[in-house]
Amino acid sequence: MSRDVFQIANRVVAVTGGLGQLGHQFAAELHRRGAKVAVLDIDMSAERIAARYSGAANEDGWMFVETDVTSKDSLRAALAAIEAKWETPFGLVNNAALDSPPSAPASETGPFEDYPEASWDKVMEVNAKGVFLACQVFGGAMAAAGRGSIANIGSIYGVVSPDQSIYEFRRRNGETFYKPVAYSASKSALYNLTRYLATYWGPKRVRVNILTFAGVFNNQPTEFLEGYHRKVPMGRMARADEFNGAVVFLMSDASSYMTGAEMTLDGGFTAW
Repeated sequence: MSRDVFQIANRVVAVTGGLGQLGHQFAAELHRRGAKVAVLDIDMSAERIAARYSGAANEDGWMFVETDVTSKDSLRAALAAIEAKWETPFGLVNNAALDSPPSAPASETGPFEDYPEASWDKVMEVNAKGVFLACQVFGGAMAAAGRGSIANIGSIYGVVSPDQSIYEFRRRNGETFYKPVAYSASKSALYNLTRYLATYWGPKRVRVNILTFAGVFNNQPTEFLEGYHRKVPMGRMARADEFNGAVVFLMSDASSYMTGAEMTLDGGFTAW
């Protein structure tokens, strides 16, 4: 009987930003397929866990570890906790990230020339440095174990520039609004970090790939959706659960010969 190359049962996988909109989707799907999932997040309050995972958090195969991805000591402590309960993770999903929400203060969403240095530093620290540190700590342990898979979560805005015309409706309404620069710059950094680590850890059988995702529907304003949909051949934003299969693929042996690669799920956004 041939084996199921998508089988991930009993594999230990750590998901950073695991209480976020996408992170909890990844974690829940991995757990549903039998993986042992360590959810890492900077705010691990009981209320947040309950809101995302409800009663499922009481099932076997879960860990919830408060972790600051910008702190190497915090990441080391998280790894030690996981290894004490299970073993060195096979998988790492680098999902934790910051972006300026539409409700961000005007100082963050104004002209590029006025973008605050502090905002740049904060986003870069989580989105770029946080992935770098998580790879050092968790990837280093995987390399020592001689196996593993890292999935870095990228973005279309790390590949192409945001189309500021999508936000024209806000400027017509009197706002000075531009999609800020730091998120794009931080996500762009992950593509060559991915390639670097794929070549560096290839001999240690640690695979490193990056997933490029488009925007996810989250009750955005109608005017924004109309502008965004015009840029997508499929004519819509993604559902929050539509990226789960790609994460499972990268955590399984179905992707055993894939490293240093970009996998794009964007409804065709970057095809034209």
